[in-house]
Amino acid sequence: MDSTWITELLQRDSNLLVFVNVLLQQLGLPVPSVPTMVLAASQSTGLMALATMLLAAVLASLIADWIWYAAGRRFGYRVLALLCKMSINPSSCVNQTEARFTKWGVWSLVFGKFIPGFATVAPPVAGALGMAPSSFFMASAVGAGLWAGMALLAGYAFQTQIDGALAWMSAHGIHLTLIGIALVTVVIGWKYWQKNRFERLAAMQHMDMDAFTQALAGPRPPHIIDLRSHSLASDTGFIPNAHLTEYSALAQSLAGVDKDYPIVTICACPQDAGAVQAAQNLQKLGYRNAYPLRGGFDAWKAAQA
Repeated sequence: MDSTWITELLQRDSNLLVFVNVLLQQLGLPVPSVPTMVLAASQSTGLMALATMLLAAVLASLIADWIWYAAGRRFGYRVLALLCKMSINPSSCVNQTEARFTKWGVWSLVFGKFIPGFATVAPPVAGALGMAPSSFFMASAVGAGLWAGMALLAGYAFQTQIDGALAWMSAHGIHLTLIGIALVTVVIGWKYWQKNRFERLAAMQHMDMDAFTQALAGPRPPHIIDLRSHSLASDTGFIPNAHLTEYSALAQSLAGVDKDYPIVTICACPQDAGAVQAAQNLQKLGYRNAYPLRGGFDAWKAAQA
């Protein structure tokens, strides 16, 4: 495998490659932007060229962040729910993202660039929570500068080692190809296993909206556990008589509730993932009549229309 073409491409179109890779990666596509920046910087001819690449990376990141921020301001948490559908762990994606943002505030946009996956979901949360555009722009720019700057400086500092690695790749192309195929196979297999595992978990019995409505009017209205955060509930609406509860406090929230009392778990997450997980945990604790509401908060909201 001849790596000369890689070197020529990086030297000729480094700024464009960095811009496109960062833009696509920050929009949520699985593009290796950091390796691209490291390789591009390793072929840099000086600090001025490095500064140009940094400008391209920051500009691309700001464009992507602003798109997600505007979407968050316009559509609220629906954008985050859409992004979390692509998450390998949809049951906690929404709540973990908002919890991090609530805890770190504007700093989540700065340091979130270094957390895989979080860089894409943080801007729509900032928009949904009403962060001022000026604060968002400054934090996003600083975060992008630090993130891209570290990758570019690493590539520039280790030019000799990276050139040696490219030469080794050229001499051992067939071996690298086989290793790459093996790694891709492992990743695909792991994701397939995760998908099947979640589908098995989600196959548990649910409570339909009609049955839920009837139960609420019955002699033993179910104990409702709302797994949304307080901020999310404030943004999208509260469910009457529901108890806002965190996953980590499920057992404590049921103090005084009989083990045979009907319980309904509700979330605003893809495929009712969080509600399914909570109901299964409660059943393991002995609450045998705990079931997730099919369709979650969206189903409840549609029934109120």
